[in-house]
Amino acid sequence: MTTEPVAFNRLADLLSGMGERTRYQGGALRTRGICHGGDAPGTVAIRQGSSGVVVHCHKCNGNAAFLAAIGWTEADLFDQPLERTRDRPADDTWIPCRDRNHKRVAQYVYRDENKQTVHGVTRCDHKCFAQWRPATDTKTGRRWRLTDDHGNRLVRTVPYRLPELLQAKEADRVIWIAEGEKDVHALVDHGLHATCNAGGSGKWTAEHATFLAGADVTVVADRDEPGRQHALHVVATLKGIARSVYVVQALQGKDAADHFAAGHTDSEFNQVWAPMPYPGDPGAA
Repeated sequence: MTTEPVAFNRLADLLSGMGERTRYQGGALRTRGICHGGDAPGTVAIRQGSSGVVVHCHKCNGNAAFLAAIGWTEADLFDQPLERTRDRPADDTWIPCRDRNHKRVAQYVYRDENKQTVHGVTRCDHKCFAQWRPATDTKTGRRWRLTDDHGNRLVRTVPYRLPELLQAKEADRVIWIAEGEKDVHALVDHGLHATCNAGGSGKWTAEHATFLAGADVTVVADRDEPGRQHALHVVATLKGIARSVYVVQALQGKDAADHFAAGHTDSEFNQVWAPMPYPGDPGAA
């Protein structure tokens, strides 16, 4: 009986989605070593194993750095979830929620200009969000905080899907800013170029804005007070940086995901206000 190579296919799809070139040679799927900055396309070999996928970087002589670069742990290499231990569930579903019955339903990896993993956000089925940074010295390959004991940030502040954002900017495309990763993917699924910050409303910073210098930007404001305030703040950081800024809201529902789920198109968002100059209040509902 042949078992479907679930993990192998998932990894191949992930690399394709990241824009990484792959090729088959010598019985393995081969790709470049993004774990050490990239080089020849055959440095990393990916093979189907008896219960999952086997990954080996010939330059790193292992898989830890490569897995960290793509936001995976050892547990993600298995076709089926690993057995639960007495201490915690398997790494591919575990999230540090107070309720251990919560399961991971989405994972969003934030990458830098070179497609290297900076940090990630893991979402559970009860809408909890946990941020992590790569850590090769832990069993999970992650540390579940982005700051040290004194509150100092240990990772860079980058917008979500930064490599794709930079490509879109180079092609002079409009960049859409949503409040969260789910809405970003709703926009991307409809052929748009979108980004956001980690942590939801109120967490956008001037550092995020610097990556949008000279771009035409459309901000999707959630239809509530936090969403309105978030949009105002995003616009303020883009003043004098972006070429133009529009603010829109969903025609139906609260956010971009609701808007598309209701069957509307990108041209049917409600425009809240037009480009610069920036008024003090968009009058968002």
